[in-house]
Amino acid sequence: MKIAGLLVLKVWPDESREPVILCKSSDVSQSGYFRRPSTKELQSINFFGRTFAGRTPPGQRQSVQEQEYTVHSYNRNGLCALGFMDDDYPVRSAFSVLNQVLDEYEKEFGDSRKSAQTDSNQPWPYLSEALSKFQDPIMADKVLRIQRETDETKIILYKTIDSVLSRNEKLESLIEKSLDLSKASKSFYKQAKKTNQCCTIL
Repeated sequence: MKIAGLLVLKVWPDESREPVILCKSSDVSQSGYFRRPSTKELQSINFFGRTFAGRTPPGQRQSVQEQEYTVHSYNRNGLCALGFMDDDYPVRSAFSVLNQVLDEYEKEFGDSRKSAQTDSNQPWPYLSEALSKFQDPIMADKVLRIQRETDETKIILYKTIDSVLSRNEKLESLIEKSLDLSKASKSFYKQAKKTNQCCTIL
């Protein structure tokens, strides 16, 4: 999974003017389509980003397949974030990245975009950090992160159960030795086991 580029653009209310690139960050060094990050290939990212941003209506999210990438676009009231991700990058995580990028942009720059008329070449450190940090989609999506933590917990629990069984300890002997269980509980367990054995034979 890989993010090749992130862009933030100003989109005009009508399509009479091209979107303005406010900031961008890209890492095309290891991709096939943009194998060598030449000026021509970086211009391709600008071109596709500008094209898709201009065709993403305000308040909408959309994804478009372009060569080996899926380009995800989110237009929030004329401020549009785009991400060039490979096909394995989860869509939910992709839009979570774009949402966080827009939040940070508005927090740092406010309404300054309204006066932007031409592309900006000024680097925005946060965008470069985001490009690096969110290469792992788990970092972008809290739900996926929680799911991974839950899965890891399950694996640990399964390993613990397996390790107990591997010592050749039988559950019956543990129950007999237990001081935590009453005689009634032990008796109930034995009776339930006998009943289950009868059912199994049938």
